[in-house]
Amino acid sequence: MQSQRFWGVASGMAAGALWGLVFLAPKVAPEASPMMLTAGRYLAYGLIAALLIAPRWRRVATVLDWKAWRALAWLSLAGNIVYFVFLVVGVHFAGVGASALIVGMVPVVVALWGLKDRDSPPLARVAPPIAIAALAVGLIGWESLSRGGGAGQDGVQTLIGLGCALAALLSWSAFAVGNSRWMGRLPEISPHDWSLLTGVVTGGFALLLAIPAVLTMGVWSSEGWLRFIGVSFTVAVFASIIGNAFWNQASRLLPLTMLGQMIVAETLFAFLYGFLWEGRGPTVVEIIAMILMVVSVVWCVRAHRPAAIAAAEGEH
Repeated sequence: MQSQRFWGVASGMAAGALWGLVFLAPKVAPEASPMMLTAGRYLAYGLIAALLIAPRWRRVATVLDWKAWRALAWLSLAGNIVYFVFLVVGVHFAGVGASALIVGMVPVVVALWGLKDRDSPPLARVAPPIAIAALAVGLIGWESLSRGGGAGQDGVQTLIGLGCALAALLSWSAFAVGNSRWMGRLPEISPHDWSLLTGVVTGGFALLLAIPAVLTMGVWSSEGWLRFIGVSFTVAVFASIIGNAFWNQASRLLPLTMLGQMIVAETLFAFLYGFLWEGRGPTVVEIIAMILMVVSVVWCVRAHRPAAIAAAEGEH
């Protein structure tokens, strides 16, 4: 059990490290619209996923019934297409800091949602690490906003960006919960194959999205196209293919309340990548917030140890 927890935490942290890259995509390719970035990323994801799963397609597809395919469709929309469109708009209008702050609240939403699971500890055991995670995200977001995370935008645009980041939060929370449930229902499908199936379905949606995206795009330079293609394939491979495989592995090894804490890593790494992009080091407040995030994850791991859960149940 302890080994399972360890590998679940390691997989969740690895997924967060790779997912943090998506916050830089709008900055690296600023000429691309949210629709264009989303279509490019997920067309690349769908193509790569289709090639990787092709040798096993017949065997894997026969395991899925109509309900599973329908679940893959809404998970692909909630966790990929809808989430990424809202996230890109949030980063464009409200900045990386504000967007990462709001999306970073996913652990709180998912952990509270998962408290009704049978293998979850009582609220009193998980409330402190959840509160610490919220405090850490709040500190990082406050520091980023005080630095002018939405600089150059008027009030209306910033408000739109914050609203889109909130929509991204709700969309990804629904995906995290739904994906964990379906991973538990289909143990015969590996986490990697489930990620590839999600990629194939997402690629289909991206193909439809590409039509209006191309029709509404402006004139790009060859350098702009190279940046866009590079960003699309880099994010597709590292965040969508490898990152999702790590996350699905964590989803299978960890209970939902603990899984939510792992999403904190995405916010942490998003800010680290932001520091590198801006060419600066973290401030004192940002360092404190990062330490609080690590403390939150470690505390949550301890709260989910069988001995801790048994002791908590004995107290009631």
